[in-house]
Amino acid sequence: MELQGAGAARNVLFLCTGNSARSILAEAILNARGAGRFRAFSAGSRPAGRVHPAALRQLEQAGLPTAGLRSKGWDEFAAPGAPAMDLIITVCDNAAREPCPVWPGHPAAAHWSTPDPAAAAGDLAGAFGDAYALLDRRITALLALPWDTDPEAARRALSGPAL
Repeated sequence: MELQGAGAARNVLFLCTGNSARSILAEAILNARGAGRFRAFSAGSRPAGRVHPAALRQLEQAGLPTAGLRSKGWDEFAAPGAPAMDLIITVCDNAAREPCPVWPGHPAAAHWSTPDPAAAAGDLAGAFGDAYALLDRRITALLALPWDTDPEAARRALSGPAL
């Protein structure tokens, strides 16, 4: 698979089962931090149909926009006319084990195991804060990879220990 050339925005799809928490957080973080270099999307294998209110609160507390965020199925991104993806990143262990659609262009893939904050017993705000912090660190590392100068090295590092 050939990643887009230098200077072109790369499309990243974050996948989870319900597309209500972790993948939504990742979409919002990357769209804010990677503006101009990356365009982030999110989807789920079995979308919940709504974004978890605690995810929206976490994003608002971090000063990130929430307009337009919605829970959607991954088939939307495998359909004709969908944006071509450069990277597919699962953030949910269940979604990583599921058979995914065949993505046009054979994008690079990685798995970033992230505990489900919506399943936390007790401190829900703390669990969402922890998930946000983990995804923010991984996205910061993703953005530091040499996408414009050595995209193949960046692709190889995508699943490395630094991410």
